[in-house]
Amino acid sequence: MLHVWYLCHSGFAVETDRHFLVFDYWKDTPQGGSLATGTVNPGDLAGTGKRVVVFVSHRHPDHFNPVIFDWKRQNPQIELILSDDIPLPGDIEAHMMSPDRIERIAGLNVQTLSSNDEGVAFVVEDAKKRIFHAGDLNWWHWESEPDAWNDEMKRLYIDEISRLEGLSIDLAFFPADPRLGRMALAGLDYLMRNVTVKSVIPMHFWQGERVVETLVEGPACKDYRDRIRLLTARGQHISL
Repeated sequence: MLHVWYLCHSGFAVETDRHFLVFDYWKDTPQGGSLATGTVNPGDLAGTGKRVVVFVSHRHPDHFNPVIFDWKRQNPQIELILSDDIPLPGDIEAHMMSPDRIERIAGLNVQTLSSNDEGVAFVVEDAKKRIFHAGDLNWWHWESEPDAWNDEMKRLYIDEISRLEGLSIDLAFFPADPRLGRMALAGLDYLMRNVTVKSVIPMHFWQGERVVETLVEGPACKDYRDRIRLLTARGQHISL
């Protein structure tokens, strides 16, 4: 079983049988809170007795909060797995990953895809569970951009997602950004129709949960709506 807590925007904590994984932690208020409030208290995570591993897909401030370095200073047993565009303080040790890598780290198999925005996406295997966190990898299509730019974003996105074909993903975290208008679900739709994904949680909408719910309830997602887990509030807990 997987236990998931929503930490805002693209941030999540995932508890597996052996690990506590934190992805793209960003909003650190209220400080000293709990997973139920959408914040991380690293002392609480250490108290679980499981290995704590923190992932950051790229340096954008809505995905990366330098507070994770304080966690590492307080508890050197915490493992950091970071995109190699993240600025690393001299006193911190971390596993820096570029795109297109596969490594065995902290008892996990970690694969990176290349984002067509910044940094990486992560495919993480923990025993028999496989988790995909897309970071900012998406079918980006902005009406303000020229057709050539949008076509290139589409090509890069499809090229990367093709690397997941043949895999079975237990849980995917994937952007559903309402700012893209009619193309808000294009990337998610392509993923769900071309990769075996048992459950997907939309992300990257700041606090626009109701907007995403409305999008997902439309006809575009009817073929896989039962595999979408919707978020309603920061701190929400989902068991899979």
